[in-house]
Amino acid sequence: MPRMLDVLDRIRDLETELEQEIAERQKQWHYRIDAGRVRFEDTVQRRHKAMKTSIRRYLQESYIPSILSAPIIYSLTLPFVVLDLWVTMYQWICFPIYGIPLVRRSDYIALDRGKLAYLNGIEKANCNYCGYANGLLAYIREVTARTEQYWCPIKHAHRVKGAHAHYRAFVDYGDAEGYKKELPVLRKTLSQHK
Repeated sequence: MPRMLDVLDRIRDLETELEQEIAERQKQWHYRIDAGRVRFEDTVQRRHKAMKTSIRRYLQESYIPSILSAPIIYSLTLPFVVLDLWVTMYQWICFPIYGIPLVRRSDYIALDRGKLAYLNGIEKANCNYCGYANGLLAYIREVTARTEQYWCPIKHAHRVKGAHAHYRAFVDYGDAEGYKKELPVLRKTLSQHK
Protein backbone atom coordinates (compact mmCIF):
# COMPACT_ATOMS: atom_id res chain seq x y z
CA MET A 1 0.00 0.00 0.00
CA PRO A 2 2.81 2.54 0.70
CA ARG A 3 4.08 2.13 -2.87
CA MET A 4 0.58 2.77 -4.19
CA LEU A 5 0.37 5.96 -2.11
CA ASP A 6 3.70 7.10 -3.58
CA VAL A 7 2.35 6.51 -7.08
CA LEU A 8 -0.81 8.48 -6.22
CA ASP A 9 1.35 11.35 -4.95
CA ARG A 10 3.30 11.34 -8.23
CA ILE A 11 0.03 11.40 -10.17
CA ARG A 12 -1.14 14.43 -8.17
CA ASP A 13 2.20 16.14 -8.86
CA LEU A 14 1.80 15.44 -12.58
CA GLU A 15 -1.74 16.86 -12.50
CA THR A 16 -0.36 20.05 -10.92
CA GLU A 17 2.32 20.19 -13.60
CA LEU A 18 -0.35 19.75 -16.27
CA GLU A 19 -2.36 22.68 -14.85
CA GLN A 20 0.77 24.84 -15.01
CA GLU A 21 1.32 23.80 -18.64
CA ILE A 22 -2.29 24.73 -19.47
CA ALA A 23 -1.74 28.17 -17.93
CA GLU A 24 1.38 28.59 -20.08
CA ARG A 25 -0.61 27.68 -23.22
CA GLN A 26 -3.21 30.31 -22.34
CA LYS A 27 -0.44 32.89 -22.34
CA GLN A 28 1.01 31.53 -25.59
CA TRP A 29 -2.33 31.74 -27.43
CA HIS A 30 -3.31 35.05 -25.80
CA TYR A 31 -6.51 34.14 -24.02
CA ARG A 32 -7.80 34.10 -20.47
CA ILE A 33 -10.88 32.68 -18.81
CA ASP A 34 -13.13 35.22 -17.05
CA ALA A 35 -16.17 33.92 -15.18
CA GLY A 36 -16.12 30.73 -17.24
CA ARG A 37 -15.90 32.53 -20.61
CA VAL A 38 -12.84 32.43 -22.85
CA ARG A 39 -11.58 35.86 -23.86
CA PHE A 40 -9.01 36.34 -26.63
CA GLU A 41 -7.05 39.54 -27.04
CA ASP A 42 -8.71 41.80 -29.68
CA THR A 43 -5.89 41.44 -32.21
CA VAL A 44 -6.00 37.66 -31.90
CA GLN A 45 -9.79 37.64 -32.27
CA ARG A 46 -9.55 39.70 -35.48
CA ARG A 47 -6.83 37.40 -36.86
CA HIS A 48 -8.98 34.35 -36.09
CA LYS A 49 -11.97 35.80 -37.97
CA ALA A 50 -9.76 36.52 -40.98
CA MET A 51 -8.60 32.87 -41.02
CA LYS A 52 -12.12 31.38 -41.16
CA THR A 53 -12.81 29.22 -44.23
CA SER A 54 -16.21 29.84 -45.82
CA ILE A 55 -18.67 26.96 -45.74
CA ARG A 56 -18.73 26.85 -49.53
CA ARG A 57 -14.94 26.54 -49.77
CA TYR A 58 -14.90 24.06 -46.89
CA LEU A 59 -17.37 21.81 -48.73
CA GLN A 60 -15.51 22.17 -52.04
CA GLU A 61 -12.25 21.09 -50.41
CA SER A 62 -13.79 18.25 -48.38
CA TYR A 63 -13.33 14.58 -49.10
CA ILE A 64 -16.71 13.39 -50.46
CA PRO A 65 -16.86 10.14 -48.40
CA SER A 66 -16.34 12.26 -45.26
CA ILE A 67 -19.34 14.41 -46.13
CA LEU A 68 -21.46 11.36 -46.95
CA SER A 69 -20.57 9.67 -43.65
CA ALA A 70 -21.63 12.69 -41.55
CA PRO A 71 -25.27 11.53 -41.20
CA ILE A 72 -24.03 8.25 -39.73
CA ILE A 73 -21.91 10.08 -37.18
CA TYR A 74 -24.69 12.50 -36.27
CA SER A 75 -27.23 9.64 -36.02
CA LEU A 76 -25.83 8.99 -32.55
CA THR A 77 -27.12 12.35 -31.31
CA LEU A 78 -30.51 11.01 -30.20
CA PRO A 79 -29.09 7.93 -28.42
CA PHE A 80 -26.52 10.17 -26.68
CA VAL A 81 -29.22 12.57 -25.48
CA VAL A 82 -31.37 9.69 -24.21
CA LEU A 83 -28.34 8.16 -22.47
CA ASP A 84 -27.47 11.55 -20.97
CA LEU A 85 -30.97 11.96 -19.53
CA TRP A 86 -31.12 8.36 -18.31
CA VAL A 87 -27.75 8.42 -16.53
CA THR A 88 -28.53 11.80 -14.99
CA MET A 89 -31.85 10.50 -13.65
CA TYR A 90 -30.12 7.34 -12.42
CA GLN A 91 -27.59 9.23 -10.33
CA TRP A 92 -30.19 11.73 -9.03
CA ILE A 93 -32.30 8.83 -7.78
CA CYS A 94 -29.66 6.31 -6.66
CA PHE A 95 -26.64 8.28 -5.48
CA PRO A 96 -28.44 9.97 -2.55
CA ILE A 97 -29.58 6.50 -1.41
CA TYR A 98 -25.96 5.24 -1.46
CA GLY A 99 -24.51 8.44 0.03
CA ILE A 100 -22.48 9.13 -3.12
CA PRO A 101 -22.09 12.78 -4.17
CA LEU A 102 -23.59 13.58 -7.57
CA VAL A 103 -21.23 13.91 -10.51
CA ARG A 104 -21.32 17.43 -11.92
CA ARG A 105 -22.10 17.05 -15.59
CA SER A 106 -20.66 20.48 -16.37
CA ASP A 107 -17.22 19.30 -15.21
CA TYR A 108 -17.13 16.92 -18.16
CA ILE A 109 -19.07 18.44 -21.05
CA ALA A 110 -17.34 21.43 -22.63
CA LEU A 111 -18.76 23.16 -25.69
CA ASP A 112 -16.18 25.93 -25.92
CA ARG A 113 -14.50 25.01 -29.22
CA GLY A 114 -17.65 25.93 -31.13
CA LYS A 115 -17.01 29.54 -30.13
CA LEU A 116 -13.67 29.84 -31.92
CA ALA A 117 -13.82 32.60 -34.53
CA TYR A 118 -11.61 30.74 -37.04
CA LEU A 119 -14.15 27.91 -37.39
CA ASN A 120 -17.07 28.07 -39.82
CA GLY A 121 -20.57 26.82 -38.97
CA ILE A 122 -19.91 23.21 -40.01
CA GLU A 123 -16.64 23.05 -38.07
CA LYS A 124 -18.34 24.57 -35.02
CA ALA A 125 -21.15 22.00 -35.21
CA ASN A 126 -18.58 19.21 -35.51
CA CYS A 127 -16.60 20.52 -32.54
CA ASN A 128 -19.73 20.89 -30.41
CA TYR A 129 -20.82 17.36 -31.31
CA CYS A 130 -17.43 15.89 -30.39
CA GLY A 131 -17.20 17.97 -27.20
CA TYR A 132 -20.66 16.80 -26.16
CA ALA A 133 -20.17 13.13 -27.08
CA ASN A 134 -16.73 12.75 -25.48
CA GLY A 135 -17.70 14.83 -22.45
CA LEU A 136 -20.88 12.81 -22.04
CA LEU A 137 -18.97 9.54 -22.13
CA ALA A 138 -16.46 10.87 -19.56
CA TYR A 139 -19.38 11.98 -17.33
CA ILE A 140 -21.02 8.57 -17.67
CA ARG A 141 -17.72 6.89 -16.94
CA GLU A 142 -17.41 8.82 -13.66
CA VAL A 143 -20.99 7.94 -12.70
CA THR A 144 -20.36 4.25 -13.41
CA ALA A 145 -16.93 4.36 -11.72
CA ARG A 146 -18.50 5.66 -8.52
CA THR A 147 -21.19 3.00 -8.81
CA GLU A 148 -18.54 0.31 -9.27
CA GLN A 149 -16.60 1.57 -6.26
CA TYR A 150 -19.74 1.33 -4.16
CA TRP A 151 -20.90 -2.12 -5.32
CA CYS A 152 -17.89 -4.08 -6.54
CA PRO A 153 -14.49 -2.41 -5.99
CA ILE A 154 -12.44 -5.43 -7.06
CA LYS A 155 -9.74 -5.32 -9.71
CA HIS A 156 -10.06 -7.71 -12.63
CA ALA A 157 -7.82 -10.76 -12.94
CA HIS A 158 -6.63 -9.52 -16.33
CA ARG A 159 -5.21 -6.09 -17.05
CA VAL A 160 -7.84 -3.79 -18.51
CA LYS A 161 -6.98 -0.90 -20.80
CA GLY A 162 -8.09 2.56 -19.82
CA ALA A 163 -9.21 1.79 -16.28
CA HIS A 164 -10.94 4.73 -14.55
CA ALA A 165 -9.27 6.74 -11.79
CA HIS A 166 -11.10 4.94 -8.97
CA TYR A 167 -9.90 1.54 -10.14
CA ARG A 168 -6.38 1.84 -8.73
CA ALA A 169 -7.76 1.87 -5.15
CA PHE A 170 -9.83 -1.27 -5.69
CA VAL A 171 -9.03 -4.50 -3.88
CA ASP A 172 -6.87 -7.05 -5.68
CA TYR A 173 -8.60 -9.90 -7.47
CA GLY A 174 -8.77 -12.92 -5.16
CA ASP A 175 -8.18 -10.96 -1.93
CA ALA A 176 -11.32 -12.05 -0.05
CA GLU A 177 -10.18 -10.70 3.34
CA GLY A 178 -9.15 -7.40 1.77
CA TYR A 179 -12.53 -7.10 0.07
CA LYS A 180 -14.43 -7.60 3.35
CA LYS A 181 -12.13 -5.13 5.10
CA GLU A 182 -11.85 -2.48 2.36
CA LEU A 183 -15.44 -2.36 1.04
CA PRO A 184 -16.73 -0.11 3.89
CA VAL A 185 -13.62 2.08 3.60
CA LEU A 186 -13.99 2.48 -0.17
CA ARG A 187 -17.69 3.30 0.24
CA LYS A 188 -16.87 5.89 2.88
CA THR A 189 -14.25 7.56 0.67
CA LEU A 190 -16.93 7.94 -1.99
CA SER A 191 -19.06 10.05 0.35
CA GLN A 192 -16.11 12.45 0.68
CA HIS A 193 -15.63 12.65 -3.12
CA LYS A 194 -16.13 15.97 -4.83
